[in-house]
Amino acid sequence: MTTMPPSQDSIVDILAIAAHRDDVEQTCGGTLLAMHARGWRTGILDLTRGESGTRGTAADREAEADAAARILNVTHREALDLPDGNVQNTLENRLKLASILRRLRPRVVILPYWQGRHPDHYTTATLGYEACFLSGLAKVETTPTNGEQHSPHRPFKIIYASLYADVRPTFVVDITPFAEQRLQSLLAYRSQYATQPQGGTLFVPEEDIRERTLATARHYGLLAGVRYAEPFVQKEIGLVDDLVLLPVQSI
Repeated sequence: MTTMPPSQDSIVDILAIAAHRDDVEQTCGGTLLAMHARGWRTGILDLTRGESGTRGTAADREAEADAAARILNVTHREALDLPDGNVQNTLENRLKLASILRRLRPRVVILPYWQGRHPDHYTTATLGYEACFLSGLAKVETTPTNGEQHSPHRPFKIIYASLYADVRPTFVVDITPFAEQRLQSLLAYRSQYATQPQGGTLFVPEEDIRERTLATARHYGLLAGVRYAEPFVQKEIGLVDDLVLLPVQSI
């Protein structure tokens, strides 16, 4: 169970921010499940709604995201209305995110890795980081929610989900007990991953999703001596109190 009680004024303890509905399921869904099992309240913020996707509609993605959220046991999930395929790091968008951060008040924020093939992904990394900074500035005003103006809030920790990045992770999270549940959250997006001719060259064939998903998680698990894991990067140096309690055997 948790060693630190959840903050009483926050809605979630851990918030995963992603460009698209299904990004979180691919990169850190197992971690959200593992943290929920430890007693933390988890949430997801999707910046776009899927109107530009090759497969399905925004309405399809919304219903699928709701189903995936239930599988992932998240406390809260919502989506902004940033243009799908054109996420921009603007002051207006930073303020939109800052308003949500002040309302949800997470201690930990998970962002996409800051390099990648899709511009929406790496833009979200920078946009999310700068919104976290802006959210903590006392003199910056954000849009009230239901007439209520929320006080400044800055997350304590920002980490980056690096599953698809060609980098050595700072750490991995053991998701072994939740590997199957994580896979089911991804498969909830039937408009994206069910076998169909449209976008066939862009998407993993449905019959290969299980193998690829578990193989990737197995790779990162082997790095830390567990069966399945998800990788993350943090920019700051880690702090160790007790060398004897360091995990992962060296030889």
